[in-house]
Amino acid sequence: MQRTKRFADVVIVGTGASGLYCALQLPKDRSILMLTKAGVEESDSFLAQGGICVLREEADYDSFFEDTLRAGHYLNNVRSVELMIRSSRQTIRNLLDCGVEFARNGEDFAYTREGAHSRPRILFHQDVTGKEITSKLLASVRALPNVTILEHTRMIDLIARDGRCYGVLTEESECYAADTVLATGGIGGLYENSTNFPHLTGDALAVCLRHGVPLKDVDYIQIHPTTLYSQKPGRRFLISESVRGEGAKLYDGQMQRFVNELLPRDELTKAIRAQMKKEGSKFVWLDMSPVGKSAILDHFPNIYAHCLEEGIDVTRQPIPVVPAQHYFMGGVAVDEYSRTGMAHLYAVGETACNGVHGANRLASNSLLESLVFAGRAASRIALETDFPSKAEYLRLQPQEPEHINRYAGEIREEIERMKKSRE
Repeated sequence: MQRTKRFADVVIVGTGASGLYCALQLPKDRSILMLTKAGVEESDSFLAQGGICVLREEADYDSFFEDTLRAGHYLNNVRSVELMIRSSRQTIRNLLDCGVEFARNGEDFAYTREGAHSRPRILFHQDVTGKEITSKLLASVRALPNVTILEHTRMIDLIARDGRCYGVLTEESECYAADTVLATGGIGGLYENSTNFPHLTGDALAVCLRHGVPLKDVDYIQIHPTTLYSQKPGRRFLISESVRGEGAKLYDGQMQRFVNELLPRDELTKAIRAQMKKEGSKFVWLDMSPVGKSAILDHFPNIYAHCLEEGIDVTRQPIPVVPAQHYFMGGVAVDEYSRTGMAHLYAVGETACNGVHGANRLASNSLLESLVFAGRAASRIALETDFPSKAEYLRLQPQEPEHINRYAGEIREEIERMKKSRE
């Protein structure tokens, strides 16, 4: 098969928040080629509801740090956690420069609280924070003359030789670059019930496995405790943890509370599943009415509208909720500059594992972690001076990998292998 040959200084695979932010932080004299498997707005970054954490003041540092470690069962990389928290204010300033708007109380930001947070430290935009952030990042990237975006373009392999990455192979093109950034999102497409887009099937993990690039903690998979119960197939609609942070309550089949709603996600999921098993039920109830009608319409209009389409008025009726796969804490192993085990190959966002989240992610740390370490990847790439010539690229002659259709199975096998290694 004759493929189109494309050349750039940097290839970024993925157009979610981390990929877009990385592109914006790179030097403007670098040519950047961005690829996305679906449309540019079909990334989980657009779906994030709750918000993005920030260090409000120095007095909150210790509690923010402890909340993150406690949620992660103290299996976090403490250096990565420190970098994330210390970089949070500058990251928010960069988002504001891109036109991102967060809720305010007068001139000051409004902050909300979610499960396992000891205090409110989460900035938000109604219940569509991910869409607000990612759409503004996308608009900023689209305004850059040095960036080209290719939609509906699937990466099928890395282009590599002698331990160095030279770009990626897609179904239609050979995309050559001095530096490559993997930002392909999570693995929700491997699960029957997930809040993720179904095309997110861990492609970056598969190609890294093929080339011996180390992965880390791939068995650390987060289940979100409250997604809207439905008998319909397809992606599950998430009921943000923020609603519980603002006062929503969980009830069993007899409309009795059975759990502390602000437990870390993994603990709350365990409690909900235990209650469902005890009752022989397919869901439990989430009551948003304690939040108040005005606050619901102001802070959670998207949840209100979606549930209303399902025949549920959340201002006066409880919501049937059930746990579903939501987030991937593991991924391609990276250092504090998002470098993988292969030279000139980086990984950011949910694709990467820098150890921030440990065994369980603290609510609303995902957007912050993704942006901070995407920015650190860009800062490192900016220092690179090794740019292969076109002749060097053309001598590589990459071949299409065999058994592409086995990628999903190989990832599942690696997850099971790592699970067994911990036993």
